[in-house]
Amino acid sequence: MQLDIVWKAMLIVFMGTFLLKIAGRNSISKLTISEIVLMSTIGPLLSRPIENKSIWTSLGVASILILIVIVFQFLKIKYKSIELLLTGRSIVIIDDGNLNLENMKKIRLTTENLIMRLHQLGITSIEDVAWATLETNGQIGYKLKPNLQPATKQDIQNLVRLIETKIPESK
Repeated sequence: MQLDIVWKAMLIVFMGTFLLKIAGRNSISKLTISEIVLMSTIGPLLSRPIENKSIWTSLGVASILILIVIVFQFLKIKYKSIELLLTGRSIVIIDDGNLNLENMKKIRLTTENLIMRLHQLGITSIEDVAWATLETNGQIGYKLKPNLQPATKQDIQNLVRLIETKIPESK
């Protein structure tokens, strides 16, 4: 084995990790469409030096791509219109327990797929949902109807106080 390949592989792993760290945690965990396009080009770029291509050119191009991701993130924070262009907006798929079939067609989401995803969230029936949206990161955001929402700590404390006022302490 050539030592040249070993040091190139080590440099690629180190620089790839460094560049992705600079790109930020958000870029790795919840990629938007524009970030997926940019980030997915980095892998093949970083493997090019193993094929005897210029390691510095590959790392330079990868650095430029990461810089573009950072600029996109900054622009999305600064300008709402650019955020809408690059990321989009959430789309209502359930409204008051009823499917919004028109929006589901637009995003090509089948009823079966939606039901499966709701089951993964612990929701057994579409009718239990006050509203649900497909978020820009592909996750489903939802709110259950008021009578089906889990009790909060405040709800339980109010119930305990009510019970205490209705049932006097026995001595």
